[in-house]
Amino acid sequence: MSKKTAVVIPARYASSRFPGKPLAMLAGKPMICHVCEKASAGKADYVLVATDDERIAKVVEEYGYTAVMTRNDHPSGTDRIAEAVKKAAPDVDVVINVQGDEPLIPTEAIDDLLELMLNNPDYEMATIAVPGNRDTMTENNVKVVFGNDGRALYFSRSMIPFARKGGVADLVYLHWGIYAYRKSALEKFVTLPSGRLEKSEMLEQLRALENGISIYVLVKELESIGVDTPEDLEKAERRLAEMAK
Repeated sequence: MSKKTAVVIPARYASSRFPGKPLAMLAGKPMICHVCEKASAGKADYVLVATDDERIAKVVEEYGYTAVMTRNDHPSGTDRIAEAVKKAAPDVDVVINVQGDEPLIPTEAIDDLLELMLNNPDYEMATIAVPGNRDTMTENNVKVVFGNDGRALYFSRSMIPFARKGGVADLVYLHWGIYAYRKSALEKFVTLPSGRLEKSEMLEQLRALENGISIYVLVKELESIGVDTPEDLEKAERRLAEMAK
């Protein structure tokens, strides 16, 4: 029997930098619906939006997608995803977490992660990294280093690997906030307390590494625009216009 897969998109209305971000209009439709469209074009058996806001759920369903109402006291999007999976897709083996502020996420990236997990049943988690430019990186850009076997060694807001004088400046890889979970690993992850490294860097994925959950890194040559601010939304609008020409 084939293993089932789900893409789950966590979406909250509240945002300190951009309130109502999932419903911000982009190229004529709400941003969250662009993400749903990208996910639905792929191979996953389910595409779900996990939200605690009825306004978001209403819009998602008006556009023909599936919304799952979740509790409003979840500490993270991962906890919200776990609840949505339990409610609406309990038979899945692999879950992909796609952020609701990635309207340009390539469908290829989602499908490649799915294939990686399905072809490697011993993998608990996986994610994507793309080559980055050292000169333009800031603390808002999460970097990742990984071993020869593809397993992540560390994620950081600092520059890793550091290029010491006299050393060889290795490639820097930018981490994309898209994750694949074996359902059992997802269920385990949300039971774990926040770790010391996670609290220091404010990076949730470090909780997995601290607790011995391996994260495999799939390197891709792809582009996307994450929308954290209204200015980012304008960039995404311009990029969509360019792609439409």
